[in-house]
Amino acid sequence: MSVLPELNQKSLRRDSSELFLHDSRSWFLVFETRLAVTSGVGVSAMLIACLGWGSLVWDSRDLPVRGSWFTDGPFLPIEFARKSSDGRMTLVIMPTTFPLVRSLWTPISAVNLAAARKALGTRECPGLVKPETCVDYWCHGSRNRYVARQIGRWARGLQVDAVIWTNLPPRFGGEDKTIPSAKEVVTYLRGLSGQDREQAKHYIRMAPKQIDTNYRRAIENALRWSCLSPI
Repeated sequence: MSVLPELNQKSLRRDSSELFLHDSRSWFLVFETRLAVTSGVGVSAMLIACLGWGSLVWDSRDLPVRGSWFTDGPFLPIEFARKSSDGRMTLVIMPTTFPLVRSLWTPISAVNLAAARKALGTRECPGLVKPETCVDYWCHGSRNRYVARQIGRWARGLQVDAVIWTNLPPRFGGEDKTIPSAKEVVTYLRGLSGQDREQAKHYIRMAPKQIDTNYRRAIENALRWSCLSPI
């Protein structure tokens, strides 16, 4: 059994491209969850973590999360760069040229990794025949080597067996993989009205505080949509 770190210390490892921070709450959560899943019925003996940064955190719906969301997930390039079908500008993983922000995570109750991917896919992409195709995973799954490396080092540090996350591309102007600028996002949001504006505003204001991106700062400066998230 691994030795737990001192409770009053934080472990921070840094190199030219990666940052990792594990707090004592997550270490205890990992060990408690591992005990629970190995004794549970119909639950995988694997410890599977789900990453979140947007509405999944405050509106998990039927996703089988185990407890609350923890704030010491891996650092990832995330931005408000996907215009969703309902008009919101949502958070997605970006190219490596974008600044890193800290994601959140929670353990998932599932019989195996495939079931965990399907559960997250059903929450995130319910219209797809195979919703799990919009969910990426570690290990031996993601084609995004940079993201997989970031997540893999974080997961190994916490002794997490597998990790899943939503893998939707940026989208703007009706085209996938089109990345809008901060100015374009602000202009688009400013032009919304009625329910569309309220939905878009709610999403941005409810995003966790630590998702402190450049676009978010531009939106708050221009539209005064300040953060309302309790975490």
